Amino acid sequence: MESITFLYFWEQMLAHPALFIAVLLTLGVIFVNGWTDAPNAIATCVTTRCMNVNLAILMAAVCNFLGVIVMSLINTKVASTIRNMVNFEGDTKKAMVALCAAMTAIVIWAVGSWYFGIPTSESHALIAGLSGAAIALQGGMGGINPAEWIKVIYGLFLSVALGFGLGFVICRWITLIFWKADRRKMDSFFTGGQIFGGAAMAFMHGAQDGQKFLGVMLLALCLTNGMEQTGDVTLPVWMMLLCSVVMGVGTSIGGKKIIKSVGMDMVKLEKYQGFSADLAAAVGILLSTISGIPVSTTHMKTTAIMGVGATKRFSAINYKVVKDMVLTWVLTFPGCGLIGYIMAKLFLLCM
Repeated sequence: MESITFLYFWEQMLAHPALFIAVLLTLGVIFVNGWTDAPNAIATCVTTRCMNVNLAILMAAVCNFLGVIVMSLINTKVASTIRNMVNFEGDTKKAMVALCAAMTAIVIWAVGSWYFGIPTSESHALIAGLSGAAIALQGGMGGINPAEWIKVIYGLFLSVALGFGLGFVICRWITLIFWKADRRKMDSFFTGGQIFGGAAMAFMHGAQDGQKFLGVMLLALCLTNGMEQTGDVTLPVWMMLLCSVVMGVGTSIGGKKIIKSVGMDMVKLEKYQGFSADLAAAVGILLSTISGIPVSTTHMKTTAIMGVGATKRFSAINYKVVKDMVLTWVLTFPGCGLIGYIMAKLFLLCM
């Protein structure tokens, strides 16, 4: 099963209701990701008034779409890490039920976070939900693949350190380079720069997050066919297209609560600072994606904004908003993991 056609996949969905449900739930998670996570990419260019919010959302939808397709054709290391991170071996029918439970947990967690207007990481929710379900399936920590999970830990610290560090350094460089420039004359330059930066961030969001969900869809198909690992199965172009369209539609629905929390409440930014944050986050995500390390685009963008804010003074950062975000990040692994575990146990009992 090295090459997967759309017709073959559709036939498998019709023949196996569990696969149909798993795919629908995964597409639901992708939709929610585009709805709640992607607005982080355009938050700064909207709040510094470089773009109208509706136009920015449309731009993010298109760039998310392109990011999924282009990066998946170039490098699929992130997808490989996600689908090999947990152990769904054993009874493949029970494994499919556990996978559906994990997707359900992610939707519940993501929508709850969106309701309170706090940027959460669907990346970490995906990892936590899959892990909780795998532990429920295996009856212990045998459901976790430590060699792949360590990349998640690396990604957690990398996204925070790299985002903050790049944001701080790039903003310093820009301040020094344009030290003597007329601020009013540079306004149009940084307006264009922020639009480019927002587009680059949206592109990299699709590149990083799109692959994670593609890996889950491949795992679901393999479990349906009695295969416990995806092996050498390649990502088909039609699946990349489907993922990118659903994520793009989710983004187009909007995410004004997230935009306000990230772009306005945390740090008040000028145009050159917003450009610095966008550029820093895009570079950080690109480096992580090429390395095959799954990182949180939310972490990368918000910490880049903090790094930029720190160039003025650390007191410029609204620590109440930061505290809320950090609390959400800290709770995601145990919280979404627990929901994944409980849902898996409930679903397995109903088999």
